[in-house]
Amino acid sequence: MAGFLASKCSRVGRSLLGGLGNNWSASSVSTQHEMTNSNFLSQVRTFIQMRTVLKVVDNSGAKKVMCIQALKGKKGARLGDTIIASVKEAYPNGKVKKGKVVYGVVVRAAMQKGRCDGSEVKFDDNAVVLVDKQGQPIGTRVFGPVPHELRRKKHVKILSLAGHIA
Repeated sequence: MAGFLASKCSRVGRSLLGGLGNNWSASSVSTQHEMTNSNFLSQVRTFIQMRTVLKVVDNSGAKKVMCIQALKGKKGARLGDTIIASVKEAYPNGKVKKGKVVYGVVVRAAMQKGRCDGSEVKFDDNAVVLVDKQGQPIGTRVFGPVPHELRRKKHVKILSLAGHIA
């Protein structure tokens, strides 16, 4: 997204300089404009839905999971929502094996979510912490930042295991 803003700002500056005597052809500017729009459209962030691959950020033994079903909402899952997922990659000596169907709580989502103070939180990746049916984490550590919105969703145990609360 930062690249999009930088290219958009530089394009505006070039168009201003273009009127001052630089020899910019209309075709090169429109081609650059089309490339910027295509990059922007490919980076649209949506809900975590069926077949979304998520990174596992605990020490349960799984590396990546694929979402089977979001347990809340028609569109999909957001920060703090619980999903059902299938383990796609796992460490050899972990608690969770490849192919197992597990529950997980979304702790990082690339889709932005507004906060009460007017700010917005979004992450670079989609990440999940694996939990059992009662909502207790399977692993004993949580890696990376975790948003404090999980407290409102009653996932206090995940927050206590996290190293950094965003």
